[in-house]
Amino acid sequence: MSRRREFLLTLPPLAWMMAFFAIPAGLVILMAFRPSDLRGGVGEGWSLETLKALAEAEYLPVVWRTVWMSALTMVICVSLALPMAFHTVRVAETWRRWLLLLIVVPFLTNFIIRIFAWKTLLHPEGTLTQFLIRCGLVAEDVMLLNNAGAVLLVLVYTQLPFAILTIFAAAEKFEFHLLDAARDLGASPWQAFVRVFVPGVRRGILSACVMVFVCSLGQYVVPQFVGGPTDEMLANKITQRAFGDRNLPHASALAACLMLAVLVPLLIKAIVSRLSEKEVPP
Repeated sequence: MSRRREFLLTLPPLAWMMAFFAIPAGLVILMAFRPSDLRGGVGEGWSLETLKALAEAEYLPVVWRTVWMSALTMVICVSLALPMAFHTVRVAETWRRWLLLLIVVPFLTNFIIRIFAWKTLLHPEGTLTQFLIRCGLVAEDVMLLNNAGAVLLVLVYTQLPFAILTIFAAAEKFEFHLLDAARDLGASPWQAFVRVFVPGVRRGILSACVMVFVCSLGQYVVPQFVGGPTDEMLANKITQRAFGDRNLPHASALAACLMLAVLVPLLIKAIVSRLSEKEVPP
């Protein structure tokens, strides 16, 4: 009876995932093996030419740019989120609520509006650019917009709250008296943080890494609005092939590669989590 109840409880979300994720993803993968129609759309029969075209020199820099920019965003976000989560957990309850509120506030604003706000700030006539020029920190002809640095900056801004909240959830369960014990044994505050706290929240760090990396891989709006022509990421190429060129098989092949890039980190996280559980003594 309990198994039947579990099955009935699992059936609605399973059906939802099958109808709106698994089946559409399967159709996208199948479409990648179809030839393109010159009139726009999908041709008859099956072909591997679309997949072979992905090895062209046009796509390799885009794929590399997508991977390294997502990886660098992940490293920066986790590096900033670790001390932020550490101090947020240790402050008084009143201050903790205010800090969490400040972290969550950006989610109350539309994502597009936030990106446009950064575009305005980084514009040559924007407030941030003019402030840096007046302080003598940058040259008057500097261009803070439409480059890889602007894309990386806004990616970190959009993904940082996810990293902080994920590590914060793990830090709440950490036994902070272990830090006091490490200090009593002669460890410095930095050594206690690196050797005791960081390993203690490693699952939260791993989850934050996967979340930030996966979300950054599929970014389209950020490079579209604050990046230049040479700062396109894989999602931008998919949009161009689907709407500009109307080459649906080609867009599907790129989308399948992106799905593979998303699933690999999730699979690695699942394997590492399983191994960590086996290492924990009963």
